Amino acid sequence: MELRQLRYFVQVVESGSLTQAAAALGVVTSALSQQISRLESELATRLLQRGPAGVRPTDAGLAFWRQAQLALRHVDEAGRAARLARLAGHVSVGLASTTASVLGLPLLKAMNERYPEVRLHLVEGLSGHLEVMLNARQLDLAILFKVDAARRWSVTPLLREHLFLIGAPGLEGWPRQARPRLRELTALPLVLPSARHNLRGVVDAAFARSRCAPHVVAEVDGLALLMDVVAGGLAATIQPGAAAVRAGQAALRRLPLQDAAAHRPNHLVSLSDDELSPAALAARVVVRDVARQLVADGTWPGTDFHES
Repeated sequence: MELRQLRYFVQVVESGSLTQAAAALGVVTSALSQQISRLESELATRLLQRGPAGVRPTDAGLAFWRQAQLALRHVDEAGRAARLARLAGHVSVGLASTTASVLGLPLLKAMNERYPEVRLHLVEGLSGHLEVMLNARQLDLAILFKVDAARRWSVTPLLREHLFLIGAPGLEGWPRQARPRLRELTALPLVLPSARHNLRGVVDAAFARSRCAPHVVAEVDGLALLMDVVAGGLAATIQPGAAAVRAGQAALRRLPLQDAAAHRPNHLVSLSDDELSPAALAARVVVRDVARQLVADGTWPGTDFHES
């Protein structure tokens, strides 16, 4: 027995006509009649008496109609309760500094709109530190750039960030090409994060594949200070496009790098599904939705969203 059959039967009884009930339900009369016949066959009793003036319930049909109304009322109340119930709880999300600069605020807004009773705790830190926190159950989910396959995590490829050369106007040695290669930047002064950062490993590996080395004049472990150095014209940097989206950095020049190795994968990583609360499961969906939208509208520059 299906809820659809109960709704059909109640409508027929209330309409007193198969034709009128079919019109009210938006189905053809023959399909409605077939469902009523199936219901009678399942119950092994006649529920309706058909005549020239329409249909009316038999004694069994009248008893069934009363109980069907009650069952449908309970179903409707259950659905209403589910819609009105607000998801609540606490969710911790870890983001690297470049990721937080573009995703942090939109994520907060989206969570507040969809789940106002869920308290979101955002943690900004190094990808390696976020990995440690996730493993210690201090985070529910995080966006990481490399993943330990031995961990019992849920891992979803999120997007790929292409790397850019970013510098202030007038910086001496700035390349003329619209899409320079790394081997053309060996004389350009660069400020980069130290080897503790995943990004530094990506940049060094990309230079090594091009059989050249970067001219690093300073190392800064902190995105805000590093970008201040760049904005001050002391050196250029190599970063994903998200590094230059904060207010006041619109004047910085940004060139995409041509080298195939100059990119960084982003993974949406969480504790295993059976360890996540309903709020955390919902937040994971919101992170992906917001990231997709930021990529689609160009707010997260130089990225390819992983749709699968």
